[in-house]
Amino acid sequence: MKYLIVGLGNIGSEYIGTRHNIGFRIANQLVDDTGLGFSEERYGAVARFRVKNCDLIVLKPNTFMNLSGHAVRYWLQKENIPVENLLVLVDDLALPFGTLRLKPKGSDAGHNGLRNIQELLGTQQYCRLRFGIGDNFPRGRQADYVLAPFEPEERTLMPEKVKLAVEIVRSFCLAGIQITMNQYNNK
Repeated sequence: MKYLIVGLGNIGSEYIGTRHNIGFRIANQLVDDTGLGFSEERYGAVARFRVKNCDLIVLKPNTFMNLSGHAVRYWLQKENIPVENLLVLVDDLALPFGTLRLKPKGSDAGHNGLRNIQELLGTQQYCRLRFGIGDNFPRGRQADYVLAPFEPEERTLMPEKVKLAVEIVRSFCLAGIQITMNQYNNK
């Protein structure tokens, strides 16, 4: 089986460590754990490796968040990966910091990266791992909040949360979405 794992984020050094780039952070950890690295290819940074009987292609789009669908569609088609084997790693304002929720489908919930993926794939029927970043911002300041770095206490908890996210990605590929949701969504 072949899987496309897509970490959403914005390219550029000014975005490293921001809430909106948690998808990149999880993708980085997933690849770092293998001892491999990313190579720059069309539409983003790509890493390829196997986990048991699964071929994983990990993608960090270089298209900026609101155009992520171009990279996702290209790599699904290029690698002939069915949409049910797509997993998007994404930040979520509706969840408290560090809460992880695996979902088989859903709306974009106002997330521009998910909106673009949905538009270009023509479906909401793709899996996503939502990483809670909280919603501790004044009205009208959402963009500033998601593009800001995590708070010091959040950064302290980050390695544990990212490690758990990587476990969820691996389980998604090896055990499937239902078993993985049952095992991890209540933690």
